[in-house]
Amino acid sequence: MHETLKALLDHVGLVPLSEPKGMSGGDIASVSRLETAQGSVVVKHDDAERLAGEADGLQALREAGSSLYIPAVLAVGDGWLIMEALDASGSRRRDEVALGEGLRELHSVIGKQHGWSRDNACGLTPQPNGPAGDGRVFQRERRLVPMARACHERGLLPAVLRERIERVAGGLENWLEDVPPSLIHGDLWSGNVLFTPEGPAVIDPAVYRHYPEVDLAMLTLFGSPGEAFFESYWNGSGPDDWPRREALFQLYPLLNHLLLFGGAYRGAVERAVSRVEAG
Repeated sequence: MHETLKALLDHVGLVPLSEPKGMSGGDIASVSRLETAQGSVVVKHDDAERLAGEADGLQALREAGSSLYIPAVLAVGDGWLIMEALDASGSRRRDEVALGEGLRELHSVIGKQHGWSRDNACGLTPQPNGPAGDGRVFQRERRLVPMARACHERGLLPAVLRERIERVAGGLENWLEDVPPSLIHGDLWSGNVLFTPEGPAVIDPAVYRHYPEVDLAMLTLFGSPGEAFFESYWNGSGPDDWPRREALFQLYPLLNHLLLFGGAYRGAVERAVSRVEAG
């Protein structure tokens, strides 16, 4: 066992009973399960700043007081994160009504500005969260324009498509109203949702405050929750222009996937742009 991990465990009073055992889902960080005399924990090893941002996000989600279950951070430091292990064996009932209720509760936690008090990361990509008083400005200047520029500079995004994205970003004030910024998970794809005996749980956040549809659009990007989820979340009053909002808020994660994984995502980026343009 790594000496730094041993010291961190000792500092918080955790007595290991075995060596860490690798888990699936460690494409970015090294993720292991460790049995201790105090119970099972999850251990992540990665860039120290990314893990500090994740720990900060988990703490913010726990403090929000929603009914979503958030694993407790037990220790973080020197490139290691130790947190509570969750029971999500796959035999648990998918309670999408509870997931919708819990996410609505989370999004009811409102801040004063869009953004966050620190930058963090979405996957391997640094995520700038400098605050903005207007959500349209934040989406344009912190998300769409910088990500489109980064993809273009790496030869992954043709100039004409970059220009279309910048026109979409520049025209947000024409159709998208500003809203009070909600606390959001920030990277809520289906793999970051677990169903446990304590209820729906979320992991691996990239938190900030912004439009709540950011989380909904991410949930529908790679798979989709069922109708019961949306009925529970919206309580029968979803926005009339949801398809356009969905496409808009899928652009940033699609551009991030293009940046990280290459040209296979270019078509999806273009389709999302076309949906926003069509209104």
